[in-house]
Amino acid sequence: MRTDSSPGSLPAREHLPAAGAGTPVLDVVIPVYNEEKDLRPCVLRLHEHLTRTFPYAFRITVADNASTDATPHVAARLAAELAEVTSFRLEQKGRGRALGTVWSASDAPVLAYMDVDLSTDLNALLPLVAPLISGHSDLAIGSRLARSSRVVRGAKREFISRSYNLILRGSLQARFSDAQCGFKAIRRDVARVLLPLVEDTGWFFDTEMLVLAERAGLRIHEVPVDWVDDPDSTVHIVRTATDDLKGVWRVGKALATGSLPLDRLARPFGDDPRDRDLKDVPQGLARQLVGFCVVGALSTLFYLLLYSGFRHFGGSQLANALALLVSAVANTAANRRLTFGVRGRGGAVRHQAQGLVVFGIGLALTSGSLAALNAASADPDHSTELAVLIAANLAATVLRFLLFRAWVFPDAPPTADAPPITRTPGHGAREPRHPDSSRTWSDATVRLRPVRPADTDSRDGR
Repeated sequence: MRTDSSPGSLPAREHLPAAGAGTPVLDVVIPVYNEEKDLRPCVLRLHEHLTRTFPYAFRITVADNASTDATPHVAARLAAELAEVTSFRLEQKGRGRALGTVWSASDAPVLAYMDVDLSTDLNALLPLVAPLISGHSDLAIGSRLARSSRVVRGAKREFISRSYNLILRGSLQARFSDAQCGFKAIRRDVARVLLPLVEDTGWFFDTEMLVLAERAGLRIHEVPVDWVDDPDSTVHIVRTATDDLKGVWRVGKALATGSLPLDRLARPFGDDPRDRDLKDVPQGLARQLVGFCVVGALSTLFYLLLYSGFRHFGGSQLANALALLVSAVANTAANRRLTFGVRGRGGAVRHQAQGLVVFGIGLALTSGSLAALNAASADPDHSTELAVLIAANLAATVLRFLLFRAWVFPDAPPTADAPPITRTPGHGAREPRHPDSSRTWSDATVRLRPVRPADTDSRDGR
């Protein structure tokens, strides 16, 4: 898994203005490998659809993955016949490699791709890219698993698709519904920053890109699609599934160890209401309270298991002390990552030391309450003892949360543990300033013009 820094930061999302320019708004990439029979009808059908329905300039790019048949010649002929079509040849196979290469080189502000079989109905293309043009979303995906989608495919592929979705949700906590539908789009400014973090060059490319985007806080728009299975598909299901599971393990491991610099992408736009300086509104308090309670409940179960295990090897006092110590360390680590969102190893030792101090304060509070009860009454009732312990533990829990929030994991700017990112304005772009900072964001939007059916679009050679 790559751990290098991202090559830049993202500008504030804005609607792409519809004013004159020759650059295509949309670049649709079709990755192909030995598709000499299907390529021409696919491109002609897509070109006719875009010419008839898409209101901006567009480009169709055929990305040939080292085909050994006549696919490169078919692509070249299409590029010669149609001004909006271009071809790109790669000498190595891999759908992810093709998409990453062509997207990185494209000058269109919105990038998309679809499979050559056109299993997805093309009427979903405009709804797919519209949220990216408007600035509402960063990525968009077609979903065959949405409730309003209409899908025709066999039981075997349906089972595999839904099983894979469950694996992603269970192992990587993915919230998007369909990772492998060959119908996706991304803004170019987002792709420029996100793609260098994606390692896979094959079929897992889509999943890895979406997981990283979701974990980085980017907005993913889902479009229900009408989809008809291609019975002549050349995808090797078993090999692809095996590679996908290996990818899930690799990405899950990288996320668990914090080796990905996703904090550099988290809410990068400056237009998120959670980033605004609002008085008397504790940021993230509700989410932190829920996370703290969940971690606390799991820590209690963990403590009971540890106590039962240690009790076989020593007395109750020793087992209690060891179980409390280990569960306190685990509790601090879990709250550090899950409740307060601290990633990486920076400051981990200091946080653990402070967590033990907080644990000691809570232990002193509960032990002191029992000592005070015993001093006030020589033989207190068991119910009274329980009531005092419950009240003391509630007070200790509230105190622990407040100390965690104010002392151990205080709110800090995202650059506290990471080097600052230099934001370089693009050529000729204006620089809107953040109201509360000296930082600037480059405006990567492009001046665009609507395209009428009779228009011809001049474009540079790739």
